Amino acid sequence: MLGNPPPEMASFVGRERELGHLDTLLREQRLITLTGVGGVGKSRLALRAVRDRRQARRDGVWWVDLSPLRDAGLLTATVAHALGMAEHSPRSPDEELCAWLSDKELLVVLDTCEHLVAACRHLVGELLQSAPGLTVLITSREPLGCPGETLLDVRPLPTDGPDSDALALFRDRALTATPLAVAAFSDPARTAVAAELCRRLDGIPLALELAGARMRRWPLEQLAERVDTRFELLCDTRSALLPRHRTLRTAIGWSHELCEPLERLLWARLSVFAGDFDLAAARAVCSGGPLPASRVERVLAGLVAKSVVRCTEERGAGPRYRMLDTICEYGHGWLTELDEVGTVTDRHAHWYAALARAGDEGWLGPQQLDWSRRMAADHTQLRTALEHLLGTDPVAALEMAGSLWFFWFACGHGHEGKAFLERALRAGPRTGAAYTQALWALGLTCLLRGELTEALAWGRLCTRAADQLADPERELRAAYLTSVAVLMPGDPVRALGLAGPAARTSHGGPPTGPGWLLCRLSTGYALCVLGRYEEAAAEARGLREVCAALGERWLRAYADYVLAVAALRLGQYGEAARHVRAMLSGKRLLGDRFGIALGLDLLAAATAALGDGELAARLLGTGHAWWRTVGRPQMGSPSLADVRNEGERRARAMIGDEAYESAFRGGAAAPTG
Repeated sequence: MLGNPPPEMASFVGRERELGHLDTLLREQRLITLTGVGGVGKSRLALRAVRDRRQARRDGVWWVDLSPLRDAGLLTATVAHALGMAEHSPRSPDEELCAWLSDKELLVVLDTCEHLVAACRHLVGELLQSAPGLTVLITSREPLGCPGETLLDVRPLPTDGPDSDALALFRDRALTATPLAVAAFSDPARTAVAAELCRRLDGIPLALELAGARMRRWPLEQLAERVDTRFELLCDTRSALLPRHRTLRTAIGWSHELCEPLERLLWARLSVFAGDFDLAAARAVCSGGPLPASRVERVLAGLVAKSVVRCTEERGAGPRYRMLDTICEYGHGWLTELDEVGTVTDRHAHWYAALARAGDEGWLGPQQLDWSRRMAADHTQLRTALEHLLGTDPVAALEMAGSLWFFWFACGHGHEGKAFLERALRAGPRTGAAYTQALWALGLTCLLRGELTEALAWGRLCTRAADQLADPERELRAAYLTSVAVLMPGDPVRALGLAGPAARTSHGGPPTGPGWLLCRLSTGYALCVLGRYEEAAAEARGLREVCAALGERWLRAYADYVLAVAALRLGQYGEAARHVRAMLSGKRLLGDRFGIALGLDLLAAATAALGDGELAARLLGTGHAWWRTVGRPQMGSPSLADVRNEGERRARAMIGDEAYESAFRGGAAAPTG
């Protein structure tokens, strides 16, 4: 099974020799790089090769798309997230990823590395040294230059003869564009014209696809004539570009000329998007002047029909659009010519900043799952927007980074969030609501990574900043942060004083706000640690009821966790198992790896208490696998570790050490993707 597979946009043609060679290399070598000109089909070849069942690995085959990534500093985080590893460890991302991969057997594809060659060279070298079971397949316009790298040059499709692969691809795309094109390939004389057209385009797949899409508008002979005219005008033999590069650029330029004026304008403006985007974003970012928002959808459909933009339908998410890198680069050149780079890039950044604010406001509500999926789909755009704002509008950057607290904290992006928040706090003003929110969000990322001393320091700063604002909601959020920062190392009395009922009442604020609800969660767990299980259960039931009324799942699942701990300590083992299964259901739906790992430890303890030592051992093994994707097990918290250790002691006592270890290993082999 391929993890994070990109959609196959069209049928695959030819490449039998290259596939055979690549199949052998992937079984015999550990680092293979597919090189070649942009648009030659490196990614398509890699995708077809790794989808072959013969390339299966024990721990999976994983696809990592690097084309939208612009910040080399986020390379490791991007790879880790694609492999299903959350960023919750205080260790450096490189160290954590190397440790996580050390005993795994998997194949990783890093697609489109040419703009990150130095960073990829360093990371791949580290990973291959640390993980003997790792194989890496690279696609790049240039080699990485790593020791042991095997290069496979991906050449254009053969163009010789009436049965060439280039002609087959052109025919396929032409027939996709219009069924009427069948007549052009039924006549040998006209087929010869098509074959010459393919030769003129050097057999480069992207150029052939762009030309094939034009059969919707022109008959074959007119298309060939226009291509020839275009090449005579633009193929300057004095150019420093290699012939294949000239051919591709000329083909893209020709396609650009044949677009309607509004299509060219939209093409240029779409170049500010890093990766895929939706229609609403295209309307907001790219409209203006002669292109009103009401016409963007129709103009975008025209670019899709011409194969300039690719469209995929994702279940539950609607259509997503994307331009290939080479086409995007061409459009950005025109955006520069139009002197609109700054304007459109600003518009892009502020659109996604507004999206972050809306996500913050809607997170604890019935659309929580939709927000989780939406932010995951737009992750690259959010990064791009934040990077731009950090350089152009520090106030907006600070606000956006803080608004994304739920993405950093609840959706598994702690390391990346911490880095962005630290930069935003250095660059932005040190007062006001945005500053206070950013301090709080930064403290949350430290909590998640087990950096409890640092989290407490940020919590104290956040408390002082919130007091200056006299804002009850900000005060409650700061109280939650500081309470958990002292609770996890083992001071429940102090935590209760910071977040308990008396403290909440003194602050005031809405009882359905994030600050109040999070304080209730901290209170419930502190009461458990203090052995006041009935009170803890009452607090958690009240929290769960409010969350259910709000329609949210993330916090409700943690209320179930507190209910399960309380039931376990009260000897109500079946009730504990019921609550923790409800928790795991919510956490799996949201992909909350920390919550899943936490829940598996607790379910193992309840299962052992119910008398099934073998299943408890397997659950602990699976929990161990999930903790490895998170980082520091049990956050370094004694109380969380006690729950896990209790399950292990009971399971070992029931089935013996040998049976325990066997069942544990079986559970640890469970997939975490």
